[in-house]
Amino acid sequence: MISDDLVQAYRRDGVIVVPDVLDRDTLERVRAVLAELVAGAAEVTEHTDVYDLEPSHTPENPRVRRIKAPHKVHPIFDEIVRSPVVISILTKLIGPGLRLHGSKLNMKSAQYGSPVEWHQDWAFYPHTNDDVLAIGVLLDDCDLENGPMLVTPGTHTREVWNHHGDDGCFAGLIDPDLIQDEIKRAVPCMGKAGSMSFHHVRALHGSATNTSNRPRNLLFYEVAASDAWPLMGVKDFAEFDSRLLAGPSVITPRLANVPVRMPLPPAKRQGSIYETQSAAKKSYFTRAA
Repeated sequence: MISDDLVQAYRRDGVIVVPDVLDRDTLERVRAVLAELVAGAAEVTEHTDVYDLEPSHTPENPRVRRIKAPHKVHPIFDEIVRSPVVISILTKLIGPGLRLHGSKLNMKSAQYGSPVEWHQDWAFYPHTNDDVLAIGVLLDDCDLENGPMLVTPGTHTREVWNHHGDDGCFAGLIDPDLIQDEIKRAVPCMGKAGSMSFHHVRALHGSATNTSNRPRNLLFYEVAASDAWPLMGVKDFAEFDSRLLAGPSVITPRLANVPVRMPLPPAKRQGSIYETQSAAKKSYFTRAA
């Protein structure tokens, strides 16, 4: 599905965009499921195990900014990450043994979709090695106007920036004053609906508020090499192995000399990245009213 040139680009830059991975039929099925999920948010008034809500959410006007762990919410999301085309790409990038670490569906609705401040995924879930990446499935056409994910090439081989606040607790974002040069070099991950981005777990990234009149829904999967074990531990080995996407069970983690800063003490505001980042005193992106 991807050329050797794209594989080399991923190694060099820590991010690539692959067009036309998701077929039109699957895309329409996902959109139908997502519409049903958003409609169901009318029944809730606060965050749940499924919904992370926009601050302006009301039952009369449901506004969802994230579907949590969609692969557990509806089988179509598990189907996508286990599809042969996705597995073939992952195998060329980090395979052959693969494990799903987690999933989420970030929704940027027209005119108010919440931003995500600059961060590295590695700060949230460090592993024994960094053969870990995130897939971003574009469920809508994405351009500069509707809040694309911005990634700074080459940062996946550099330091792990401090993601802690002045109180010493994990804050889930980097002080933007420390990364001004990196922010200037960031590139947008854009494309037609059905395209997928792949970014390294240590790549610096963020995204602005959606100021357009179009939605920007982005389905994320975090995938690790099967011999990359989370440093925060494995609470349920059977559940851990149920997330294998390719290859056999592994009980010998591969240890690599990679920089690590643990996300501890935990954030004062628990929940999604939006909740964690909201406690920070500094932000880079303008927030919707």
